[in-house]
Amino acid sequence: MAPPLLTLTDIALTFGGTPLLDGAEMSVQPGARICLVGRNGSGKSTFLKIAAGEIEPDGGEVFRQPDATIRYLNQEPDLSGFETVMAFVEAGLAPGDEPHVAQMLLGDLGLTGDENPATLSGGERRRAALARALAPRPDILLLDEPTNHLDLPAIEWLERELKSRRAALVLISHDRRFLENLSDAVIWLDRGRTMRLDKGFADFDDWRDEILEREETERHKLDRKIVAETAWLHKGVTARRKRNMGRLRALHDLRKTRQDLRSTAGEVKITSSDAEASGKRVIEAEHIFKSYDGRTVVDDFSTRILRGDRLGLIGPNGAGKTTLLNMLTGTLKPDSGIVTLGTTLKIATLDQNREQLAPNMSMRDALTGGSGDSVTVGGQQRHVIGYMKDFLFDPIQAQTPVSALSGGERGRLMLARAMTRPSNLLVLDEPTNDLDLETLDLLQEMIADYAGTVLIVSHDRDFLDRVVTSVINFEGDGKWQEYAGGYSDMLHQRGRGMESRARPETPDRPRKAEKQEKPKGNSKQRMSFKDKHALETLPGRIAKLEAESKRLQAKLADPSFYQRDAAGFDQESRKLADVSRDLASAEEEWLRLEMLREEIENA
Repeated sequence: MAPPLLTLTDIALTFGGTPLLDGAEMSVQPGARICLVGRNGSGKSTFLKIAAGEIEPDGGEVFRQPDATIRYLNQEPDLSGFETVMAFVEAGLAPGDEPHVAQMLLGDLGLTGDENPATLSGGERRRAALARALAPRPDILLLDEPTNHLDLPAIEWLERELKSRRAALVLISHDRRFLENLSDAVIWLDRGRTMRLDKGFADFDDWRDEILEREETERHKLDRKIVAETAWLHKGVTARRKRNMGRLRALHDLRKTRQDLRSTAGEVKITSSDAEASGKRVIEAEHIFKSYDGRTVVDDFSTRILRGDRLGLIGPNGAGKTTLLNMLTGTLKPDSGIVTLGTTLKIATLDQNREQLAPNMSMRDALTGGSGDSVTVGGQQRHVIGYMKDFLFDPIQAQTPVSALSGGERGRLMLARAMTRPSNLLVLDEPTNDLDLETLDLLQEMIADYAGTVLIVSHDRDFLDRVVTSVINFEGDGKWQEYAGGYSDMLHQRGRGMESRARPETPDRPRKAEKQEKPKGNSKQRMSFKDKHALETLPGRIAKLEAESKRLQAKLADPSFYQRDAAGFDQESRKLADVSRDLASAEEEWLRLEMLREEIENA
């Protein structure tokens, strides 16, 4: 067997007096396919940063083969300081690497390389970072949440690309299907230590449950022995003193062992706040149509959504999932066709960008709206600290600002907030982002038990297979088709996967044997000065409207506001409605102009 390319031995790291890593280990052989799993906050990303050499541990040894090349994909890639995406990607190349590989990968990922990093979306930033990590053809790839913000075609492309490579992989991901398809070993980081399973992720759950069950049995035996020895001590045995003192020291050792035993983290408890039942017909769309500047986004789509349905919306980024979702929920009118909403609808939404959380807001205020110490969940008053514990937050985090939370913690906090709102229609936009596998399992159970209707936008194939009753998929050219069952059922019915992209933002890179057709004459369309000016100024206007919307929402969230000034409350409510309408209009106009720009540039 070839020697390992990378070895981490007895790694220790402490943050704020609490050991995060305590004897963690990992060995990466050439060609290995390892997935690193563990709860949010267990130290997975930190452990990967130590492997990449970005963090020095407090103790332990890290060995890297001197001639081995390692590339690391950060969970939050930093593209600042680069004028173009290509400059960012080329900065990751080593002497002797071929620059044309970088251009090829960017093309496969739907980027040209000329983009300004400051204007990229989350998905585009992740694609650029992937191209930088993959371009040098490294010996080891350390990938932290590589599928975050990627659409399904990009995820499936990445799977194929990684399978075709000989590089060793260490993956952190919440995407079960991605891990199952790529891994042949699992390293479980739990309570600061690591355990290894030399099988793929598909066997992880059963293996983990066996370990936890065995630990619980040992813990129970230890507790019984302590009880027995304590009873002996209280009886005041007066036999040989030396023997008794030894037994007493042994009891103290048992108690210390039990005290030092780090118990497993609790389970997330997710309970939704149900409103009164909606009517049987929740949403009915009849021949709805929507287009922007001649580009059809939704073309003659009809559906009927009934109470209790769990509907998944899937498609490439830019296909129009949000546009379709907004039309179905009544926040955007179609150009033609009719959308009829059912009676007594109360909608709760989980925003994929977590934008509803102000960075300086404390966790307590985020959950209570800034007043009081209680929340209402499932019709019952709960103290906010007890409710935080349900989502695995420590009570001392109550005053922690949102900006100090990890991505996974922000995801859990947003989920906790959404569950406090009475609803019978739950709209979840990328709910699986940054959630650990155990929390995902509990979210799936909550959705199954939810009395209302659920609309889900997600790129997580396993999650869709587990929770939805039907899928609405983008078929191209504004066409959307509904399929019964989950994602795998849709693939079976379609007979193919998600290989096609949505719009010109991701043009196919021409093959070597193909020639690009150049436009004839001077027929290329140009943007007007007015459109260019609007495209440059709209982001600033959108940011101001978002800030104003957040300010008004925070003000209206104060329960004493209405009692103190009912007229003022109504005035601010009308102002919020106007701001929300202006914000939606500005975002739609920016999207129209951005698509027009890309169509012209790629014509």
